[in-house]
Amino acid sequence: MLMTGFVNVNKASGVSSAREVAIIKKLFGAHCGHMGTLDPMASGVLPIAVGNAARLFDYFLDKRKKYTATFRFGLDSDTLDITGNVEYGVGRVPSAREIEEVLGDFTGEILQVPPKYSAKNVAGRRGYELARAGVEFELQPKKITVYDIKLTGGDGDAFTFDIECGGGTYIRSLARDIAAKLGTRAVMSALVRTQSGVFTIENSVATNRLNAENAAEYLIPTESVLPFESIKPQDKDAFKLFNGLSVACDKPDGIYKIYRGGEFYGLAEVKHSLLKVRTKLC
Repeated sequence: MLMTGFVNVNKASGVSSAREVAIIKKLFGAHCGHMGTLDPMASGVLPIAVGNAARLFDYFLDKRKKYTATFRFGLDSDTLDITGNVEYGVGRVPSAREIEEVLGDFTGEILQVPPKYSAKNVAGRRGYELARAGVEFELQPKKITVYDIKLTGGDGDAFTFDIECGGGTYIRSLARDIAAKLGTRAVMSALVRTQSGVFTIENSVATNRLNAENAAEYLIPTESVLPFESIKPQDKDAFKLFNGLSVACDKPDGIYKIYRGGEFYGLAEVKHSLLKVRTKLC
């Protein structure tokens, strides 16, 4: 039987998210996909969907994420992080108090310009492809949400932050923008994602600990990570539902986990008092 579910991978620094997905795909012999990429230099939580669980991508896209990041001030880089072409001595190093005084400007709903070295689509090409080719282009600011950002430490020109944000936030851009607010420059020198939705670093696993014998032990059942109420349709409705039809339902509008014969089947939606299966996952 084809396995389906999630592996909460603790991605290693220095490897791509695609490489981690390839390892899981080989272990389970199923198509896989990650729920929110991490740059190669970053480490931490990388939820990987196995089998039909990959159909849930849109449900995880905007989930809250938590990071521990280090920004180095007085440096600049074309990639906005330490892996690019770094310039040193291009701005002053602010004090911890100065940094804390401006962090409030970067919480809540804000506009952020993504890094040019990113996967953002520009006229059919990735931003990083154009940037590497020396093509001049501009990216439009997009609305993001930063729920919280705290300065947690500092040493020389390097300062550490705990950040909680919504999907689509570029932590590298926060480094650039916080520095600009202080009249200087900064790059991101380290990044660890400690949480992505329900997935936390405490219950993650490095792919170098996985093998053909133990991989299944780390497969998290799909239904356990979905924060939706359950619906178990009556026999008279089941035939219609599981053949693509809608049935009357007195539940509030929204997404629900739906069960067939006591087994988890997938996701259904109630809309205008009608229930219909939307995503089959079993």
